[in-house]
Amino acid sequence: MKKASILVLACLVLVDCTSGKRGNFMGLTGKKVVMVISPGDFRDEELFHTKEVLEANNVTVKIASTSKGTFTGKLGVQATADLSLEEITLDYDAIVFVGGPGASTYFGNKKALSLAKEFYGAGKVTAAICIAPSILANAGLLEGKKATAFSSEERNLTEKKANYTGNQVEIDGLLVTANGPEAARAFGSEISRLLSNQ
Repeated sequence: MKKASILVLACLVLVDCTSGKRGNFMGLTGKKVVMVISPGDFRDEELFHTKEVLEANNVTVKIASTSKGTFTGKLGVQATADLSLEEITLDYDAIVFVGGPGASTYFGNKKALSLAKEFYGAGKVTAAICIAPSILANAGLLEGKKATAFSSEERNLTEKKANYTGNQVEIDGLLVTANGPEAARAFGSEISRLLSNQ
């Protein structure tokens, strides 16, 4: 094996060891998750690292945005949305709102807020990372619930009567929140764990 390949392998192992356990939920075949990104400036790692963990656990993942198309993340990576928000149905087992600066697009978006309420009301995993937990807060889902988010959102979550913890990942029932890119793999693992119990 070439030295470069060994180095890459070592780096991947290091990333897995330092980013939280992925869990082993291989029985998730048939589970479907829709991940909602903004039409620009979503946080790349929060999409791709979370998606990577879900797919490693045999979850089918679709990406949605304000419209179908290819959009660019904050770090320059492109992602293709398979669905528009209007095409998201409760056939999915979970909805995940991805953060990054562009996620503020959804803070007052009636369709995004409605989807959050519909999924949670239907007893499905409802998740958000980075600044996106403010979507859940603005939908009225975090009142009296433990939640975390990027520090810029602490005030909004608190004003919406969430019990803001500031932890990397927080779980309260079927609600999963996380505070930023570094938490993405642990976030994906917790979503997988909840799906395994459904």
